Amino acid sequence: MKITCVAVGKIKESYLKEAMAEYGKRLSRYCKLEIIELPDEKTPEGASQSEEQQIKEREGERILKALREEAYVIALDIQGSRPDSVEFSRKLENLAIQGKSHIAFVIGGSLGLSPAVLRRAQERVSFSAMTFPHQLMRVILLEQVYRAYRIMNGEPYHK
Repeated sequence: MKITCVAVGKIKESYLKEAMAEYGKRLSRYCKLEIIELPDEKTPEGASQSEEQQIKEREGERILKALREEAYVIALDIQGSRPDSVEFSRKLENLAIQGKSHIAFVIGGSLGLSPAVLRRAQERVSFSAMTFPHQLMRVILLEQVYRAYRIMNGEPYHK
């Protein structure tokens, strides 16, 4: 299976880059991982609602161009379903059984995802009601995908 993470914004912090590299290495036994970083739009301080919407739309256009036609798209969205780790693992396993060989996870910028990206997604998933920095969310996503594969394979994982 191929797992793609399409994310808005560049990771600058070395500790986050190291964590992503570590999970990328761990995941290499289970899947082919691809990380696509897209430029983010600078949000001016005190931006109006319409300015924020335009920023999300520009970022959304970039995301949509990066998504492959055959990809099953899961948007990370605070309004999405909140599976636990076992449910998340079962979801990925069921997608594989259904013949979905390419899953793309989408992480928006600091303002979230555009309506067009949310419409393209077949599912929306939230890992928490809390707000996380979108750079850190990439590490959390990769850790949860790794945990999902461990669960699928009957390997030990922390509960």
